[in-house]
Order: sequence, then C-alpha cells, then structure tokens
Amino acid sequence: MTDVTEKPLSSPVFRALWIATIVSNIGTWMHDVGAGWLMTSLSANPLMVALVQAATTLPMFLLALPAGALADIVDRRKLLIGAQLFSLIATALLALATFGGITTAPLLLALTAAIAVGAALSAPTFQAIVPELVPGKALQQAVALNSLGVNIARAIGPALGGVIIAAAGTGAVFALNAVSVLGVVAVIARWRRDVQQRHLPAEHFVGAMRAGMRYALSAPELKTVLIRSVGFFLFASALWALLPIVARRDLGLGPAGYGGLLTFMGLGAIAGAMLMPRLRGKLGANRTTIAASLLLAAAMIGLSLSHSFVAAAASLGAGGFAWITMMAMLNGGAQASSPGWVKARALAIYLLVFQGSMTAGSTLWGAIAGRIGVPSTLLLAALLLSAVTLLLAWRRPLDGMAKLDLAPSLHWPAPMIDNEVEHDRGPVLVTIEYRVDPARVPAFFAAMQDMRRIRRRDGAIHWGLYEDVAAPGLVIETFTVESWLEHLRQHDRVTNADRVQQDALRAFQRDGTPPLVRHLIAQ
Repeated sequence: MTDVTEKPLSSPVFRALWIATIVSNIGTWMHDVGAGWLMTSLSANPLMVALVQAATTLPMFLLALPAGALADIVDRRKLLIGAQLFSLIATALLALATFGGITTAPLLLALTAAIAVGAALSAPTFQAIVPELVPGKALQQAVALNSLGVNIARAIGPALGGVIIAAAGTGAVFALNAVSVLGVVAVIARWRRDVQQRHLPAEHFVGAMRAGMRYALSAPELKTVLIRSVGFFLFASALWALLPIVARRDLGLGPAGYGGLLTFMGLGAIAGAMLMPRLRGKLGANRTTIAASLLLAAAMIGLSLSHSFVAAAASLGAGGFAWITMMAMLNGGAQASSPGWVKARALAIYLLVFQGSMTAGSTLWGAIAGRIGVPSTLLLAALLLSAVTLLLAWRRPLDGMAKLDLAPSLHWPAPMIDNEVEHDRGPVLVTIEYRVDPARVPAFFAAMQDMRRIRRRDGAIHWGLYEDVAAPGLVIETFTVESWLEHLRQHDRVTNADRVQQDALRAFQRDGTPPLVRHLIAQ
C-alpha cells in the first residue's frame, strides 16, 4: 500500500496549487491560440506570425537566469505573487485593446511579450518550491503530476480557445486568460511558507547569477543537457512557429479547427507522459531521446505533406508524444545534474536555453518560410533535427545522470582559525599539500583534472597544480575564491559524488595521512 507521505495530492497547498495551475495553463493555451490566430488576421507575413512564438519565448531567454537567482535569494512566495499579478495586468490590457478594436500587430507582440515576462519570473520559482510543498518521498510523483497537469491543459486549452474564438472573438479568450490567473494568486497568497534559516548570509543578486553560470559552465552533466536542448529545440521550434499558417492557409481551417489540431497534440503528449517511464526503462535515456527526436521529425514531415485535418491531426498526435518525451528527458536531466544549492539557477539556465532556442528557431524558420514556403521549411527543419540528434546522441549521451548523488556531503571539516574572520575579507588562497609516490604523479595529475572542474564549479576563480622540483611527489593544489564567505559556501556545496572523487584522490597519498590544508587571506 502506498504511504500517504508518498501522495503529493494529500498536501492541501500542493493540491490547490496544482488545480489552480491547470486552470491557469488552460488560459495560457487559449491565449496562445488566440494570439496566433489574431496575428494571421493582422498580418499575412509568415515572419510576423512566427514572431508571436518569439515574443512568448524571448522574455524567458532574457530573464530566466535573473529569475533563478531571485528564486534562491528572496522570498519565493512574494516573487510568485508579483510575477502573476504582472501577467494578469498585461493580459487584461490586451483583452481591453482587442475588445476596443485597437490591437495592432506590434501591440499584440508587445503585450504577449509582457505576459511572457511574468511567466519568465515565475517559471524557475514554481519548480523550486515543489520540495517545500510535499514530503521528500512524494517529490518525484509531484514532478510527474505537474507534467501531467501541463498536458491536461494542452489537451483542453487549444480546443476550448478555438470554440471561444469562433463564438465570441479573440478578446474573450484574452479576458478569460486574465481571470484564470486569479486562482494561482489566491492559493499562493494563502500559503504560509516556512522560511528556512540560513547559517550563512544569502548571496548577492549579481554574485548568485555568476555562481549559477559558473556551475553550468563547469558541470559536464548539465552542459550535456544544455547542448542537447539546443540541438532539439532550435529545429523543433519550426513546428510551433508555422502551425498557425498550416492550419489557416494550407488546410483552410477556422479557429475551432486550429484548436482541434493543438488538442490532438495535447492528447499525444498525455500518452507520452504516461508511456515515457516504460519507454525509458526499455531503451535507456539516450536511446529514448533519439527515438523521440526522430518521431518528431517524422511528424513535421507528415505535417508538411498533409492536405486534410485528419492527416495533420495524426501527425500532431505523434508530435505531441515526441515533444513531451523530450521535454521530460531534458528537464529530468537538468534536475538530476544540479544540487540543491544551485537547482533554481540550473533550471533557469535550462529554461534560458530552451526559450532562447525556441526564439531563435521561430524567427529563423519564419524568415525561411517566407522565401521557400512552409512545407519545404518544415521538411528542412525535420531533416536537420534528425541529423543533429544522431550526432549529439553519439557525442553527448544522456545516460547515467540519474545515478549522481548530489546531496550535500558536509564532510569538509571547518577551517582551523585563531580569530574570527570577517565574511567579506579576501581573496582567499587555499592550498592542499599531497605526498604522492613519484612514479604515480602523472596519474595523479590526470585524476586531479576532475578536481579542477569541481573547484571552479563551486566558486574558485583560479586553480593550479604544482610539483616541488626539490621533492618529487610533493604536489601542491591551489585555488582562489573571492572572499572568506564564498569559501565557507564551498563547504556547503560539496556533494556525495564529489566525496567519492576526493576519496579516490586521497588513495594516492603515500603515507595514508590526510592532505595538509592551509587558508591564506590577502590583506
């Protein structure tokens, strides 16, 4: 029998927020249908239609990292409320402009981007608060439920949006989207968050962003996720950017038909969310991403050749299955490759890469479609997606990330000091003295390259490794951090996976004693 602590919906706050978020996401999908459809009425230029998608994704590209840093250093509850209210105001203004008949293509793009700003500020925070809402045993199921909620909204929102557009116009869709945000605001406002006490001061905003970027550049597993994300989303974005044109111009559908196509994609995504764990269990992470990418490429080719609603709907159903599978694999990889102290920023950087690739891809494919036509553009994007996927799956496989133990090890002893050191003193030079068998020094130097990555990832601005020419086998590792406080944070950032690496290096010690550590602070 499943323990109640393993059921995330038994948490009242999580349950209420999950339901409210589904309603809000339905409103978002209705808005996406309305914005794309309205733009086809305001401009026949494929680039302008594609820019609707770009306006949705560009703010995430620009604000994901700042939002992730904010999520780690300020009250997440207040940040979420402010971001949601900002989106609500922008959506309400777009509804009023559309009802008044004064919406133009630039205004539509500007207000769509403003709505996306609120979403960009919310996204990393929403992912980061899940561990605060459910017990640890329920965390994985809570993440799966959030993914299911997104796909429920994807299945309902587009079709409902199409029906409402046909019955009452795009202004009604925008107005309902504004109303849908109120539930999320109400739940978060009533949430009494337990603020964790810090034994160290919170990071400064700019420093927190630097630390997040430093981690992303120095953690090979997260780098693999980010590179694979670019290789997928840059080409897959063609499907989303050009679908409104396919629906209206090539298939002759109305708003209800366009919403129906997106509903089939949502149904495919629900099927993918349900079958993905079993698929991954049989194929493994890397081969699952290959299969999903090739399936999406096939769906894009099928859409480019479709001349009826049925054919397009079948292609989009397969595309939805592939899309959610890749989203789950890449998002899960980002989660698994980042420890708690930087998780919000790591997920923000993943969202930055995701939305940046979608923005660049939407603009690129819209421009290409204006020259060679929509069907040929979809075909080209599909072929490039297939080729890049096979190359990156070979060079950057995703297997093995779930085995990383990134829980804090807390095995570094506290620095030995005579007097209290002020937090802002620095820079700090740390030296570690190893005594290695001279015959094993080359192997030790090779093994220490992983330690160089760990030091830089956790805050070092300089790193070096030297052997004493007068005493072969005496090796000194040095690294510099900006301040004493930043070095204390390094103690908190060391993970169990790092401890395994450090234990392997200590096996090189000739006499079995621990390495000698010194801390030197500049005056």
